[in-house]
Amino acid sequence: MKLVIVESPAKARTIEKFLGSEYQVEASYGHIRDLPGSADEIPARVRAQPWATLAVDVEHDFAPIYVVPKDSQKRVRELRKMVSAADELLLATDEDREGESISWHLVEVLEPKVPVRRITFHEITRSALEEALANPRAVDEQLVRAQETRRILDRLYGYSLSPVLWKKVRTKLSAGRVQSVALRLVVEREEERQAFHTAEYWDVRARLAAPQGELTADLVAIDGTRLASGKDFDADSGQLLADAAVRLLGEQEATAIAQAAPAATPWVVTRVERKETRQRPAPPFTTSTLQQAASSRLRMSPKQTMAVAQRLYEGIELGGGEREGLITYMRTDSLTLSEKALADAGGYIRETFGDAYHGGARRYRTSAKSAQEAHEAIRPTEITRTPEAVAPRLQREELALYRLIWERAVASQMSDALLDNSTLELTATVNDTAHTFRATGSILRFPGFLRVAGGDRQDVILPPLEEGDRVGGAGAADTGVRVLGAAPERHETRPPARYTEASLIKKLEEEGIGRPSTYTPTLSTLQDREYVIKKAGYLVPTFVGMAVIHLLRRHFPQYVDVKFTARMEEALDDIAAGERDWKDFLASFYFGEGGHGVGLAQRIDDELPKIEYPSIRVGDDPESGQPIEVRIGRSNVYVQRGEGGEGDRVTLPVDLLIDELTAEKVLELLAARSRAEEPLGTDPESGQQVYARLGPYGAYVQLGESADGAKPKRVSLPRGKGVDDVDLDYALRLLALPRVLGTDPDSGSPVTAGLGRYGPYVERGGRYKNLRQEDEVFTVTLEQALALLAQAGRTVLKELGPHPDTGRTLEVLSGRYGPYVTDGKTNASLPRGADPEALSREEALALLAEREKKGPGKRPRRGAKGGKGGKKSPAGKGRKK
Repeated sequence: MKLVIVESPAKARTIEKFLGSEYQVEASYGHIRDLPGSADEIPARVRAQPWATLAVDVEHDFAPIYVVPKDSQKRVRELRKMVSAADELLLATDEDREGESISWHLVEVLEPKVPVRRITFHEITRSALEEALANPRAVDEQLVRAQETRRILDRLYGYSLSPVLWKKVRTKLSAGRVQSVALRLVVEREEERQAFHTAEYWDVRARLAAPQGELTADLVAIDGTRLASGKDFDADSGQLLADAAVRLLGEQEATAIAQAAPAATPWVVTRVERKETRQRPAPPFTTSTLQQAASSRLRMSPKQTMAVAQRLYEGIELGGGEREGLITYMRTDSLTLSEKALADAGGYIRETFGDAYHGGARRYRTSAKSAQEAHEAIRPTEITRTPEAVAPRLQREELALYRLIWERAVASQMSDALLDNSTLELTATVNDTAHTFRATGSILRFPGFLRVAGGDRQDVILPPLEEGDRVGGAGAADTGVRVLGAAPERHETRPPARYTEASLIKKLEEEGIGRPSTYTPTLSTLQDREYVIKKAGYLVPTFVGMAVIHLLRRHFPQYVDVKFTARMEEALDDIAAGERDWKDFLASFYFGEGGHGVGLAQRIDDELPKIEYPSIRVGDDPESGQPIEVRIGRSNVYVQRGEGGEGDRVTLPVDLLIDELTAEKVLELLAARSRAEEPLGTDPESGQQVYARLGPYGAYVQLGESADGAKPKRVSLPRGKGVDDVDLDYALRLLALPRVLGTDPDSGSPVTAGLGRYGPYVERGGRYKNLRQEDEVFTVTLEQALALLAQAGRTVLKELGPHPDTGRTLEVLSGRYGPYVTDGKTNASLPRGADPEALSREEALALLAEREKKGPGKRPRRGAKGGKGGKKSPAGKGRKK
């Protein structure tokens, strides 16, 4: 028997369909060995060493200390038994550094006594698998060393710099080689936006009627001088650039031109330009461009895109029990297509569209700085397998992504599109001043690749005018064109757009930072650490994220420098190619040996005493002139004016972002805090003072003050209500919640009404139903509550199909504490801010698996960030799932 080991069960199920009974296919479930992820995983034999926390012996050639995590130990025992009974071991993990590393760790841990072969393939098809089996090889030690060096380097970086952040910013933060540079890009884009000065400029748009239909023409010049546009303004000052030879229109002048120009007939055609242009198809997808296209066209996050692509790669049922992968490996930076794929695409295009649509194979090469070109581009495994052919067997998001990949791959091999582009300039003379208007048009002469990837393009046809023709006055009847009117148009310069997840990945790729396998984990880390949040799809740095970058940029600039990180990637490529010694490279990075200046360890020792707690300058108090700064507290973020004395410091709401925090907003918050210090009145029953206050999670009412360590009773205000909307009567009604409405006559359980995190509710025996209006919590009767509780209790937000192992239906439900996924046995809450409608089956299975690993536990209190446990890895385990 030959034992084949892959990473995932889904991949194993697909491969085993192609192999005979002499093969047994099993999954390792990702890495079975890694550096310790928590303090209690560090082996006892090294805990006394000064480098134990790193789990890397920096004193002896950076030897890593590997452990088999508890959740992998059972699987390791099972695999050892299988290996002992096998005649041969075939390692079929993914064809990249991570996959090579997994194979190496399997050999190291399982210690097989039988022949070991490494097989690789970039698509899960019968032909690819047969070719791989016919051409086995040994594990590539250079690729393993490169991946191991990356893992050690990232551990040294994260575990050395993260403690600096714990001491000087806040605990439970992390630094990371790629993550911190990505965060710097997001923060510096926000700083550019803050420094940006908006400028206003105007132009005029005319409407013309022609036999071909109505068209528009924009004023572009006055007496031959070009009108100013956004590119002519300085972003920092908002002023026209000194060397900009342009005419700046204001509202008054633009309005006057718009009123006078239509009457200044005839308009004369002063320039006509017609030329044929070619539009070339885009190359097939890489990981980065697939994530960008899926984001813009399908509204999929990079994480969701990769989860769906993983399913397409690992395969679907094609009928008759056969299973096959639909796309090639989806973690790639290559634009290359195999000769077979080029031939298949050419044959399909000629047969489907005709010979004119295929002018020969197109070959592309990437322009990315650090592309490894180790795989093919992402393409369908079979070009002839159209989206329509597989649609019945795919979920909605799977079909949408497959269609995107299929269309891009086919279009990349098709002929150019041919277009006739035309430009028409007309001059209207007003008060002896020439005003030039421009209209542009485009006609598709030959669609080429646009037959497949053209979208909803429409022709814009200009009238067949020639130079000297007159429009709108005498002679207008000859051309059939007349001026309908004109209107002034206001424009303003815009700050650079914030990064989206997709555009940040594009920037990282352009700068040579990270690899296809690291993009999605990097984005997840930034959001999990609450360094950035998503606002309308854009990444906005939090105050904590900004403080982290301020500190790292000021004291460790080279380690968050874009070029430094890109050079690290190049060095890792050199190690993979056998052109650089990995130990020397780590020594130069950590100790500064080999003429590379001060290393990371010494730099931290030198800088740590100099570091002050970072602050973020907001501005100055317009009245007192005192500086206003944001500071990071142990459990909250606060803003202070001047030295931050009594009345000059206030906690910021957690949902307040940097672009919303102005000096005026700070004064408003300080004033609200000052008012909150005054009680609303006295509770007649307890005699305690009642307050309405603003905390980091919103406004609330409070009964009394803290005493002997006991917290006073607090109740959050309903959505939309602030501290100024609360009087004593309303506060006492809130503090009296939850109300006991009575007893259920059937069960004997008390029925209550209250106000919780997800709004007003009624409850009986642990079962909740939400009320529609906040004020109903004060008026709902026992009978009404019982009727509401008697209604069907499940609100299904999305169905995800059957669980692949148990067959139980996967559903996303609306629950008391937010949306959650369930298979009828295990429930797992969705991450904060996750869209239930966007949740994929793969993500749901991952959430359920993680919940099952944790086992039963207590429900976290409101606002809790996590439970107890071992010390967490500051940079994350980085384990391949």
